[in-house]
Amino acid sequence: MERKLKIEGPPPPKPRAQKPNWDYHAEVLAFSRRLKESFSPELLKTAFVNPCYIQSEQERRQALGVDSETAALVLGDNIQLHTQGLEFTKSFVSAWCRARFPSLPSMGVVAIVAHLTSHPVVCHVARNLAIEDLTMCAKFPVPDEVLHSTFLAVIGALQESSGAERAGLFLRDFLVTQLVGKDLFEMWPVVNPMGLLVEDLSKRNMALPEPRLTRSAGAGTVLPLYFVGLYSDKKLLAEAPGETVLAAEEEAARVALRKLYGYTENRRPCDFSAAEQLKDVTPSTTMSSIS
Repeated sequence: MERKLKIEGPPPPKPRAQKPNWDYHAEVLAFSRRLKESFSPELLKTAFVNPCYIQSEQERRQALGVDSETAALVLGDNIQLHTQGLEFTKSFVSAWCRARFPSLPSMGVVAIVAHLTSHPVVCHVARNLAIEDLTMCAKFPVPDEVLHSTFLAVIGALQESSGAERAGLFLRDFLVTQLVGKDLFEMWPVVNPMGLLVEDLSKRNMALPEPRLTRSAGAGTVLPLYFVGLYSDKKLLAEAPGETVLAAEEEAARVALRKLYGYTENRRPCDFSAAEQLKDVTPSTTMSSIS
């Protein structure tokens, strides 16, 4: 057996539904209890049904010689719930970002929303919540695109079942927390940080930044180091290192932008406790952005 395993490799993975001791209805109810959320069982089951599963199941039944009327599945797909969940997620995350970082421009908010709703982030959260095991899909392992769609459909089902406030708390606890440890400019690539800094300072009626070389070391070696400080009205805005003066100047501009937007590395951590009840995002703001 060991030799056969070495030659043929490990067997292909099987979905949990094809293994013993599997009760789909009980697992769906357990999923709701595990997350301490009040889902409608029928809506939650619909959220897990993807169109590709319905199509593949109908094709499989027709291949067995079953007529089309008998082969038809009485199942609804999650397209509508996915659309509803995507709209709610984007509007909630956008409102949360504006409330938490009021100085952040709209381009930064859009970048953060795009990062939190991207396939890698959403699929990471979905797999850790065991959504992949309950997803009804034509392929296994479940493709990222299908898993992404299923997670958003679950959000739509939660909004329909328990309302926007509970869905917002769910997003805050599981999706927004993925911002912990993330740098602003990892999510928002700014090509010209100095130009953006000049634009922001002009809007605030502040003096334009003046770069000055503050320190340097190893200028004649293969590993030089330069420190550039940015001054506005004779006040130091930011200072940063770089291998070249230009690189240090760009990094100093990014540091200054983080300070202006309130997204510094040493900022006060966000309060994700349940007692806050979305203190920074009022229900009226969230609901108005959804409607």
